[in-house]
Amino acid sequence: MKLKRLSLKNLTVFSEADLKLAGAINVIVGENGSGKTHILKVAYSSVAASWEEGRKASTSFPTKSLLQAKLASKLVSVFRPEALGRLARRKQGRERCDIAIYFTDKNYDLSFSFSTNSKTEVSLNTVPPKWLPISAAYFPTRELLTIFPNFVSIYEGRYLEFEETWRDTCLLLGEPLQRGQKVKRILQNLEPLEKAMGGRIELDKAGGRFYLHTSSERIEMPLVAEGQRKLGMLARLIATGALLDQGFLFWDEPEANLNPVLIKQVAKSIFSLGASGIQVFLASHSLFLLRELEILSQNNPSPSIDIRYFGLRKGDDGSITVLQGSSVDDIGDISLLDEELAQSDRYLETSSL
Repeated sequence: MKLKRLSLKNLTVFSEADLKLAGAINVIVGENGSGKTHILKVAYSSVAASWEEGRKASTSFPTKSLLQAKLASKLVSVFRPEALGRLARRKQGRERCDIAIYFTDKNYDLSFSFSTNSKTEVSLNTVPPKWLPISAAYFPTRELLTIFPNFVSIYEGRYLEFEETWRDTCLLLGEPLQRGQKVKRILQNLEPLEKAMGGRIELDKAGGRFYLHTSSERIEMPLVAEGQRKLGMLARLIATGALLDQGFLFWDEPEANLNPVLIKQVAKSIFSLGASGIQVFLASHSLFLLRELEILSQNNPSPSIDIRYFGLRKGDDGSITVLQGSSVDDIGDISLLDEELAQSDRYLETSSL
């Protein structure tokens, strides 16, 4: 089960966009403020709303009224606007935002809309006959292992101005470890991550804290380098089975606060997840990460590991145009990527003097 297409009309900075998605890895590239995170969040909210409701024992099948309420609640909790209508692109007069999500199995297709004056209501245009059976994980730019202790209980007991993606991911991090026949494959996937971290991630159930267990000591998570913590989140969700056979991973700027060595490991892990059946969505402006993914793709050609790149370019009217293709070269000139290349050229010119 994969997402195959995402259609947006009048969502925040997007007047219109139609993203044709890869089954393995999707990389969204653009400057700050170009809407990279908004694409991740609207796709995640749509997937998570269906999956979360379908997990409840009391829920039988989707109904229009139930799914409308769940979608609206999820969008507001993930984006944190003052009102849902704030997500609709602002123009003179009223405007409607239309969103459609298409899957490889049409039984899960979903489309909905809301207007600029909507408070907490969406209008459902396509009601899927089934709840989505596959989990979704969202990694924000900040790692969450250090804030994990008691975060979920505090979040659910009080109003906090944290996006609900933090709470959702903490719930997944707290899931028990996978047992049974899948353990061998999990250990294989964990091996390179644990080598890069210098140990394995452990959850102390009594204290509710995560630790990095090395060959010589157990280190509390706040004392571990942030790059290792980000790898630790990935390792933990592999160990619980949330990221194993199928599912969705949305990761906002995985390169943030990582050195090039760890970015290379993240790229390898992302590539491995795509190969194993996880559909990955990345928002990034790191040329280093993009090139690492391209190198891995060229060195390991396989039709099952398709990668799509989406370049977001801002127009004179402030709207965003989406260029897309199977290589970085297909998405046109992205100023941030150009600046990295230009800096390398300037350095080479300076060092040759």
